[in-house]
Amino acid sequence: MESLKIAFITPEAVPFAKTGGLADVSGALPEALNRLGHSVKLFMPYYRQVRDNYPDLSRIDVDLKCRVGTREVFGEVYYSGDPKSGLDKYFIGNENYFDRDALYIDPETGEDFIDNDERFIYFCRAVLETIKKLNWKPDIFHANDWQSALVPSLLKTAYYEDDFFSASRSVFTIHNMGYQGLFTPETFSKLNIDPSNFYAAGPFEFWGKVNFMKSAIALSDKITTVSPTYALEIQESDEYGKGLHGVLSERAEDLTGILNGVDYEQWSPNKDKLIPHGYQISNLSGKKKNKLELLHQCGLPLRVEQPLIGVISRLDIQKGFDLLEEIMDDIMSLDLQFVLLGTGDEKYHKFFTEIEKQYPDKFKAFLAFDNKLAHLIEAGSDVFLMPSHYEPCGLNQLYSMRYGTVPIVRKTGGLADSVIDFDEAAMTGTGFVFEDYSADELLKTIKRAAGLYGKKKTWYKIVKQGMAQDFSWDSAARSYAELYYRTIA
Repeated sequence: MESLKIAFITPEAVPFAKTGGLADVSGALPEALNRLGHSVKLFMPYYRQVRDNYPDLSRIDVDLKCRVGTREVFGEVYYSGDPKSGLDKYFIGNENYFDRDALYIDPETGEDFIDNDERFIYFCRAVLETIKKLNWKPDIFHANDWQSALVPSLLKTAYYEDDFFSASRSVFTIHNMGYQGLFTPETFSKLNIDPSNFYAAGPFEFWGKVNFMKSAIALSDKITTVSPTYALEIQESDEYGKGLHGVLSERAEDLTGILNGVDYEQWSPNKDKLIPHGYQISNLSGKKKNKLELLHQCGLPLRVEQPLIGVISRLDIQKGFDLLEEIMDDIMSLDLQFVLLGTGDEKYHKFFTEIEKQYPDKFKAFLAFDNKLAHLIEAGSDVFLMPSHYEPCGLNQLYSMRYGTVPIVRKTGGLADSVIDFDEAAMTGTGFVFEDYSADELLKTIKRAAGLYGKKKTWYKIVKQGMAQDFSWDSAARSYAELYYRTIA
């Protein structure tokens, strides 16, 4: 098949800027598509942290201006070529919109920046204008989450009669329905598109407000999300679809779930430069040494005969922390130790600080973001806990299996698609899966895992079955490429 020209538009990508899993996807998928022989250009904002950490990016000679409401907004474009992957990366600059301490949330108020609508209207228009200036006609525009959702929407409205894009098609990926880009009705006038597009139940309207994600769901040529189970869940109920399940079910034929992949160059215990002791499936001695190192860093007693549970997460109700809150004392009564890394809701910061004081020999909380420590927790823990209320894909359960750290997950979204519940009779499975979203079910599953940890032969069987799984990006990239070909057919 012919190689495709793909414009990959994202609000964040590693290593440049990250708030969550979207950045990991955006860092890996374009490179995997490039390896398949496609021509990919990545577009993202030129945030302050990009400017400060990557001062060698070159500014390209593009006269960039876009209308946002009644104003003409000027900007600049920066470029990074990657000789290793062959991937072109473009960064859309505007000092007023992107020279800030954080990506989306004002650190002073803890709330979204009040001009997030304008920031990402500008970003999406600027991407389209930059592509025209480059005189590069993509076969596919692949937009990700609400911040770039206006790219497919503008292609079908403001740029509908623009011959430059007449052969281009769009794909929109939903990474999390919980964040939709919802704004007051005044935002619509800033889009500079025909007012007839804002009507009750229309593509941009959502209960009287403007919804960026809804516009892309309605107007992109194809929609994807990050696991097959999540693709079904978000159509079936308001709980998962967050008010858009009806719109999604109307487009069921155009909606596909493709499980995210893992960059095994970054996340493999035999290649990982961030852990003190490398290891592989045939020799797990390094894993035991990492556990000792992790316990040492936690200041916990070296009880190596007890399972060590690890959690790396945003501290948020979505991630199941309301369940943990209910049963933490029960968990601490078991013969195990527990380490947690993450930041989020202040009430969980207070809760886990208190638990650490109550159980200083069993529990350690690191209320921070620390990438190096995240790798050590994956390598040094015996069990990884992800009791999510919903989970579009999840990456840590995939990392954990590769590191021989057995996941405990709830049967939802990508967790359901990637972890196979262990069957002791058949000796099959890669982790422990519970179905009902309840604290009792979670506690029962933790007890089951802790009980099997003592059976070393059985435990190593689960560990090795998990390590043998392959969730590489190359497989996911092929699925995306097949979808792109269907989209332009």
